[in-house]
Amino acid sequence: MDHGTHHTGHHTPHPAAASWPMAARATLHCLTGCAIGEILGMVIGTALLWGNVPTMALAIALAFVFGYSLTLVAVGRTGLDLRGAIKVALAADTVSIAVMELVDNGIVALVPGAMDAHLSDGLFWWSLLGGFAVAFLITTPVNKWMIGRGKGHAVAHAHH
Repeated sequence: MDHGTHHTGHHTPHPAAASWPMAARATLHCLTGCAIGEILGMVIGTALLWGNVPTMALAIALAFVFGYSLTLVAVGRTGLDLRGAIKVALAADTVSIAVMELVDNGIVALVPGAMDAHLSDGLFWWSLLGGFAVAFLITTPVNKWMIGRGKGHAVAHAHH
């Protein structure tokens, strides 16, 4: 039996095929969507004078929306229908975005004063950027492990 092919007939990478550069690219893709959504959510929540919890909830929700959207656009260019593209985006990005958001928001929550910092405060931006950097470092090995098993971003790569 060919262990590189599963029931869908798509070839998936053998664990040895999951390189660090491949995992880093997948994580950078995820980070891009997360950063766009999270910063937009923070800006909206702050502009509307929302508290920390609703602002963070909006930022996390938008991180998922933008993370999935980037994959939907890329996979949609291959000719896959919307339903198929949504399935691919969910399979490719859910764990990666969840890990990234958990780490990034955990860092921001742990930095003294960061949750109460305003958009004009350096502490806001440094804690957010620091959180993204740590999230990238933690999420990359997760993505490498998943890609090596034909999961996560490997699902999206099967459609490129």
